[in-house]
Amino acid sequence: MAKKKLTRQEEFDILKLVLDKFLWLGFIIMAYGLYKLFQLDWTNGLLLIVAGAIVLVVLLIIIVKEYEIIRY
Repeated sequence: MAKKKLTRQEEFDILKLVLDKFLWLGFIIMAYGLYKLFQLDWTNGLLLIVAGAIVLVVLLIIIVKEYEIIRY
């Protein structure tokens, strides 16, 4: 059975959906960490903010690898 080839536009649309979920996940984790900071739970709050930042860095790496962004 032959696999269907996706056009560049279809690939881009699917990638946008996936990356959007990573972006929301990173934002929600960081927002919850900020909430924990305001509750004076410093260690857990900072750890959650760092975890959210790591998710966003992974998102950045995926974008750079997928689109072969050239640094000038």
